Amino acid sequence: MPPCHDRLIHWLLDSLELKTTLFHLGRYCGSWRASTSGLADAGFHVVLDGDCWLHLPESGTSVPLRRGDAVFFLRDVPHLLSPHADAAEAAQAPRCPMQPFSEDAEGTALACGFFAFRTPLHERFIGHFPDYVVIARDDDGLRESRPIFDLILAEARRAATEPSPLIARLVDLLFFYVIRHLCQRHEIASSLWSVLARPEFAALLTAILDDPATDWTIERMAAVSHMSRASFHKRFAQAAGTSPANFLASLRMTLAGQLLGRGVSLSRTAERVGYQSDAAFSRAFKKVTGRLPGSVRRMGLN
Repeated sequence: MPPCHDRLIHWLLDSLELKTTLFHLGRYCGSWRASTSGLADAGFHVVLDGDCWLHLPESGTSVPLRRGDAVFFLRDVPHLLSPHADAAEAAQAPRCPMQPFSEDAEGTALACGFFAFRTPLHERFIGHFPDYVVIARDDDGLRESRPIFDLILAEARRAATEPSPLIARLVDLLFFYVIRHLCQRHEIASSLWSVLARPEFAALLTAILDDPATDWTIERMAAVSHMSRASFHKRFAQAAGTSPANFLASLRMTLAGQLLGRGVSLSRTAERVGYQSDAAFSRAFKKVTGRLPGSVRRMGLN
């Protein structure tokens, strides 16, 4: 992927403002079932040792998981983990308490938790991602992330009465690698990420990020993309799943949210993303994000 695409992906990943919480860490033995569905909008399971099966009742899918594998749920999907390959048997298995993590014990060791996206803009970015992503540790496309699993395991080994808070931060990193991996493999449906994968729009996206305050008319965007107005509008809308104007507004408000979160004043933020009045900016920000800019700024300062 060209460096400009990597730059855009990194910027957008930063805008997700992810917060990861570790729910439990330990080992299951014998017959058991576990799940985080119904507890949060997004979550994860990392297999630290042993193996198990992931069962998704609504789709009738069953996926084997082994040491070093992980599953990330980007939405709250009914699921359960169990040592039983048969879904019906897994559903009847008891809910057992998790035992403390120990490497010299039998069974399956897991680190499980939740994701929270602290900005409403995240849905515009990951709304077209699959409901869940299973990552195999031996996936060559994710070989850069293998040391992260080793670090998660090392922190699990250090756990005494309480799990290490570094585990959640390491899962953050693993999640970002997964998102970038999906973008690079072009597995995402029409959305913001599909625009990133289209070389013909790379110069335009870079230019908008460099100078979001410019009056980015359709004609100007088409010219930067070396297309006619009609051809640009059609091809961009097909890739983004929305109009260039809506896409521009989302990009601007994402940048604005980052600036506000860092304590930049409302007036200065409005100016930097192309609005001549605080009132016009506040209306646009509320329309895109569902929140007032002042509340985002106060949250960043707390």
